[in-house]
Amino acid sequence: MRKHVSDGENTCAHRAIRLAVGTLGVALLAASLGCQSPDSATPIVATGNQPGVNKQPDVLIIREGDTLKISFPGTPSLDTTQQVRRDGRVTLPLGEEITVTGMTPVELEQALVKRYATQLVSKEVTVTVVASSFEVYVSGSVLHPGKIQSNHPLSALEAIMEAGGFDNAKANIEAIVVIRNEGGKTRNYILNLRLVLEGKQSEPFYLKPSDIVYVPEKFSWF
Repeated sequence: MRKHVSDGENTCAHRAIRLAVGTLGVALLAASLGCQSPDSATPIVATGNQPGVNKQPDVLIIREGDTLKISFPGTPSLDTTQQVRRDGRVTLPLGEEITVTGMTPVELEQALVKRYATQLVSKEVTVTVVASSFEVYVSGSVLHPGKIQSNHPLSALEAIMEAGGFDNAKANIEAIVVIRNEGGKTRNYILNLRLVLEGKQSEPFYLKPSDIVYVPEKFSWF
């Protein structure tokens, strides 16, 4: 005897299948990206509740290509504006060179106060990052994949817009992957940008230098 299946049961079954397929697609994508190397960390589903991940970083780290203004209030003859070279160094007023990458402006100020202690009228140095640029990469289902150059804080959604926006026929905007190198290890963050576009999540995910933003295709059986 054939069992009659109601429309409600059919709808529930279809929803369950769609949910399973969507979950499987994200899991397969996360697994393929998360297992690139033995050091890769488990992919992280990024949400607005993760402190220090989505928010714009408060601590500015000096990088190659940054332009620094170094001021000596008590000895203005030593003032200089320098661009950090590719080797991470700048040339100081008296011809000395110092590696500055990886330091914060405050740390560099402290280092310069020690270095010039005997020559300063007042033990004060001010370091300001007056210009900063970095590169990220956008690939996958976007209109113009490639390298994005920015001189200001850049979120994952802004980087995608810079790359021409989503390929709406293919893009799965609920499983964007940000691939990031942290401490020599690869870490992947999974973003649901549909929540941002629909106003359900307001915390932007800010990118770091050399991040790769991958927009996967929608999962389909056909």
